Amino acid sequence: MDNIIEIKNLHFRYEADGDTLSEEVLKGIDFDIKQGEFVAVLGHNGSGKSTLAKHLNAILLPTEGTVTVDGINTADDSKLFELRQRAGMVFQNPDNQIVSSIVEEDVAFALENLGVPYEEMRQRVDDSLKAVNMYEYRLHSPSQLSGGQKQRVAIAGIIAMRPECIILDEPTAMLDPQGRKEVMAAVRRMNREYGITIVLITHYMDEAAQCDRVVVMDRGRIIIDNIPEKVFSQVELMRKIGLDVPQVTELCYELKKAGVDISPEIISEEECVKALLNFLS
Repeated sequence: MDNIIEIKNLHFRYEADGDTLSEEVLKGIDFDIKQGEFVAVLGHNGSGKSTLAKHLNAILLPTEGTVTVDGINTADDSKLFELRQRAGMVFQNPDNQIVSSIVEEDVAFALENLGVPYEEMRQRVDDSLKAVNMYEYRLHSPSQLSGGQKQRVAIAGIIAMRPECIILDEPTAMLDPQGRKEVMAAVRRMNREYGITIVLITHYMDEAAQCDRVVVMDRGRIIIDNIPEKVFSQVELMRKIGLDVPQVTELCYELKKAGVDISPEIISEEECVKALLNFLS
């Protein structure tokens, strides 16, 4: 499977006053993401994870190194429009992304700007709203929707662009538990049914546990890159850098310390119950 994102020796500093540059935020990032992968990026506040996300959509450009998305170098100004069609971005606050007073008009907004013919646009809008289970709300005002519903409308607007990749920068940070659940279900569906590559920036361990792969950042560097089971089994390291692990993984960790013969790589309640029943039988 081909890489859709390739990051080579990425360094980044925000500009400071005069000719002075601030401290480096990203310090030599190297990693690739394959087409169709569902990747979570974790890190405490200040780790550089949101700064990294903004490089995937050319909101920020490298101070040094390269970022390539679907064959396009993000530093190539002449291909910025094409890049942002292929790599859509969803931010924390859905209110900042909704621009129209009717849901379906909001989803159609970018397509109108692209000059997509009406019949195709109508089909894309309907398909995108159905993909996030918001079709029945297509004639509602966004102001009548919950936070989770608004975020799903924002995601539908990105899906309508037919991107190869969607970057979600803490999309559930401002939502209640039900809204988080709704948005994550929509994101998983995009990945599994439509094959869209997902890069999810999050600080929720249960969300990261649903991904194919977890990348952990600390102080501008990648310190772990593996499947969720391998990442979250490193409980002591995660604690050291200020991150939690899923509650069920922490339970298994404590049980193992207490002498129970149980795998430290359990990340779901179902796996935990099965392992405990095996231990007791």
